[in-house]
Amino acid sequence: MSDLLQIIDQNGVKVGKAPRLKREVLLQMYRSIVQTRAFDDRCMKLQRTGRIGFSLPNLGIEAVSAGSAAAMDPRRDWFAPHYRDFAMLFYHGVTAEKLFDNMFGNGEDNALGRQMPAHFTFTEPLRFLSISSPLGTQIPQAVGMALAMKKRGEDGVVLTTFGDGTTSTSGFHAGLNFAGVFKAPVVFLCQNNQFAISCFTDKQTASESYAIKAQAYGMPGVRVDGNDALAVYKAVSDATKRAREGHGPTLIEAYTFRMGGHSTSDDPTRYVDPALVTKWAKRDPLLRLRKWLIHEGHLNEESAELMAQQAAEEMKLAADTAQAKPRPVLGTIFTDVFASMPAHLEAQMESCIKHYAERDEAVNEKGEFPL
Repeated sequence: MSDLLQIIDQNGVKVGKAPRLKREVLLQMYRSIVQTRAFDDRCMKLQRTGRIGFSLPNLGIEAVSAGSAAAMDPRRDWFAPHYRDFAMLFYHGVTAEKLFDNMFGNGEDNALGRQMPAHFTFTEPLRFLSISSPLGTQIPQAVGMALAMKKRGEDGVVLTTFGDGTTSTSGFHAGLNFAGVFKAPVVFLCQNNQFAISCFTDKQTASESYAIKAQAYGMPGVRVDGNDALAVYKAVSDATKRAREGHGPTLIEAYTFRMGGHSTSDDPTRYVDPALVTKWAKRDPLLRLRKWLIHEGHLNEESAELMAQQAAEEMKLAADTAQAKPRPVLGTIFTDVFASMPAHLEAQMESCIKHYAERDEAVNEKGEFPL
């Protein structure tokens, strides 16, 4: 389990066999990392100025999301993510405005303001299960989704992602054990960023790696350089192919490093050695992929800088647009519970709106309420 799959090193030099990918796929992987950086930067500004509650930075781990996203088919596969996978969404064409709709909880948010910020869910342009804050809940769900597709005769695969801390939850054990027994078409991707909030990995497990845990569940375990987008693509692509052919699940450990805080409310300087951050900054997944793309002739310095500038402008415009949208109406508290709202619930909704409107508490006849 000591072998680490790597295709390009920290200097952007090819050290392994690169997968044959179209130029547009490679550039889309890179662009999704650039967009994620710009999104995180805008969210930090918004949080610091009190315009959103919080966000979850992706700095340093974006290649795991970008590389794995490129290996999946959004038309037939499902994503069961954790809360640090924004590059997956950008890779598959989710707009920045739709993400900021969730950050502000406005009326066009897919969750209608019921979820926390940075807890996205989509059915188009990809099938993306709602992000959940409790650790590991998505893992058994992913296995259930995969088995459902298998029983229907579909050839879809579920990619479920989680951090190293999640391997200490019961959901991790139950999900992998069940998937191993029933050969569910699932790819388990552990984003080992070395910190479960502030708990360093050597306080998390006595195993020599997270990938080795796969042996207990009867499935292959693979370790990959999580700062190498091409290597992540290769590992997930192989695991997806294996699952699609009916050979069951794979556990992948993407070894990476979170160069920022757990959230915008966290101060990582209280528990992270600055020397460690400096060391991993030299392995920056964005710079690594950028160097390789330039060397291969897919990108140049000018186009890379232009892409970064356009991403920053895109995020500012999207944030401003989303913030200006109206909040969800009060009646949405009662919707989406039943396919057809029963009479007693409809009566409660009307009573609720009437209650606030009669007290002049800024609720109009549509139930619009300034939360």
